[in-house]
Amino acid sequence: MRILKHTNIDFMGKRRLFYVLSAVVILAGFLSILFRGLEFGLDFTGGTELIFRFPRPVKIEEIRSLMSNAKIGTFEIKSFGSETDYIIRTEQQGVGGAISNKVKDLLNAKFDNKMVLLQENRVEAKIGSEMRRDAVIAVLVALIGILLYIAFRFKFVFGLGAVVALFHDVLLTLGFVSIFTGVIPGLNLEFDQAMIAAFLTLVGYSINDTVVVFDRVRENLKLFKTADFADTINKSVNRTLSRTILTGFTTLITMIALLFFGGEPTRGFAFTMSIGIITGTYSSVFVASAMTLDWVTYRKTKITF
Repeated sequence: MRILKHTNIDFMGKRRLFYVLSAVVILAGFLSILFRGLEFGLDFTGGTELIFRFPRPVKIEEIRSLMSNAKIGTFEIKSFGSETDYIIRTEQQGVGGAISNKVKDLLNAKFDNKMVLLQENRVEAKIGSEMRRDAVIAVLVALIGILLYIAFRFKFVFGLGAVVALFHDVLLTLGFVSIFTGVIPGLNLEFDQAMIAAFLTLVGYSINDTVVVFDRVRENLKLFKTADFADTINKSVNRTLSRTILTGFTTLITMIALLFFGGEPTRGFAFTMSIGIITGTYSSVFVASAMTLDWVTYRKTKITF
């Protein structure tokens, strides 16, 4: 199925405009991270997380007023997808179930012993710092592995363009996560293991689109050996444009469905992947191919297969 037939868009001629657009959006995200920061979950900060089900719908303000008497230090309360389920987090870590028992006893006194503790998680601060380090290493190893794979399958310059595009996708998505953190009620965008999984998944998704474009570039370079490299890339992007849009659109529909109907635990993953799908589709056309062209032009080399 092709939704766009015989397009002849000069993508490479407009690449400077899209460089500027990407730079502006990345800068906005960087400023948001700098001034607003990112919200790290219990996996990275350490502490105790309790998920309670209340016997009736309650407001956060009501729970907060009760928790102020619990003497568990700094705490945070969030809705967990309904008016009866809430997450209570604290940086304190008690022995055994000391923290959960203290909180549960306090809440049961108010709600007639009808509280239900759905889940309790405890993470040591040391483990949290190790997970932050491991998350960064995981993303970097994925990028290096992709660079080597593209360099082996195509040429090193293609691998360079692909990795620049992937860095672009990660930075852009990270910026959007920071910008929207705490803005949309019910959308939990804190960094936890699911969020890291989303970033690694979007890296894999983005490179898939890029490989399809590069594969067509290689094919056209073999067919049109004397053609201008920019014209060959334009021809390749135009020929794969229908496939790129259809793949991105169908995957995005799935993520949007998960975002709205998947429940609280998966919304952060679905939101991050939705942004990643858009940026990945965009970068396959306007970043990976364009950076490859600029590098070849700068080095004044000729690509042959």
